Amino acid sequence: MNSLAALSNEFRSIFNTAKTPRIFFAPGRINLIGEHTDYNGGHVFPASISYGTYALGVKRDDQIIRFYSMNFPEMGVIECSLSDLAFAQSHSWVNYPKGMFHFMKEAGHQIVHGADILFYGNIPHGAGLSSSASIELATGVLLKGLFDLEMESIPMIKLGQKVENEYIGVNSGIMDQFAIGMGKEDHAILLHCKTLEYKYAPFVLKDHVMIIINTNKQRTLAGSKYNERRAQCEEALSDLQREISLRCLGDLTIEAFEANKHLIQYELNQKRAKHVVYENARTLEAREKLQQGDLAGFGKLMNESHLSLRDDYEVTGLELDTIVQTAWEQDGVLGARMTGAGFGGCAIAIVEKESADDVKKNVSAVYRKTVGYEATFYTAAIGDGAKEIERGVVI
Repeated sequence: MNSLAALSNEFRSIFNTAKTPRIFFAPGRINLIGEHTDYNGGHVFPASISYGTYALGVKRDDQIIRFYSMNFPEMGVIECSLSDLAFAQSHSWVNYPKGMFHFMKEAGHQIVHGADILFYGNIPHGAGLSSSASIELATGVLLKGLFDLEMESIPMIKLGQKVENEYIGVNSGIMDQFAIGMGKEDHAILLHCKTLEYKYAPFVLKDHVMIIINTNKQRTLAGSKYNERRAQCEEALSDLQREISLRCLGDLTIEAFEANKHLIQYELNQKRAKHVVYENARTLEAREKLQQGDLAGFGKLMNESHLSLRDDYEVTGLELDTIVQTAWEQDGVLGARMTGAGFGGCAIAIVEKESADDVKKNVSAVYRKTVGYEATFYTAAIGDGAKEIERGVVI
């Protein structure tokens, strides 16, 4: 484990300075339920977690920005200028913070000096817990702090999504940045992605824990079938709009979908739309379950979500299905599902504390036998969103 003091020492060593950096943190996120509904104008139900990205920085007197990541030490310090913030393939991970510089300047914020910035993240790379959005929001709160910018959270969240869409080129929705920017300890967020209306719901586990299970199958959204699924939903929506007035699939009730699904030309697109509509309804019901303290009812909805993602949206695959189906067979598991875009990444499970070790052991054994390599298990707390943090914390 690193302490913040150790990170500060690393910063001073890397950048050869005596200055004490300011320290900012942006969490990763899990989506408890409501998958692939975000870009369809539906509801999602994410929460920010205790794993995330630390950004340490000091302002410079010139126009140079220097970036260093303790997660990619072999890349060394990567440098650019405020006068040239264009995307560069060779800059790899640095494009995420660089994109935030670019769009915050473009939005009119006065960033007239460069900075030295060190990043350290403890989110498993490529696991689908939104490490890229975590880097974007960590950079956002750092820039706000270092340059005394007047900026509310939601405009910053929108700039993070803009980095993803227009700078990196991934056609993703706003959920990741929203969950990371607006997270609240021991709460999940019911977010309507079309309007950005949101409500918090208590997510207090008491005798249970949230286990995140990483398949260790690496995938990137840009290289997956994510954009293909999005296009299929747009085709389904277009077919429906020929006959009924509709802004997005997220506006459809289950009853309206069932009455009009014959309008969708291709059966495959009908399945994709069915997932979105039913998943959106599950997500609204999930908040009610948590408001009532019905964790078992919430777990049942998680299970139904995974089945829909497996059968109708077809984004799970051997690795995620092995983990989730094995978890369902274990004593003490209230619910389990894939989380994130799919095609690898992570699953989550709500498990009785007393059963947690046995669940991990049993799922691990079946996964190793079926897939041929190890899964990794993390126990996550539900924490606050992106912010500047105090000294002395052990991470």
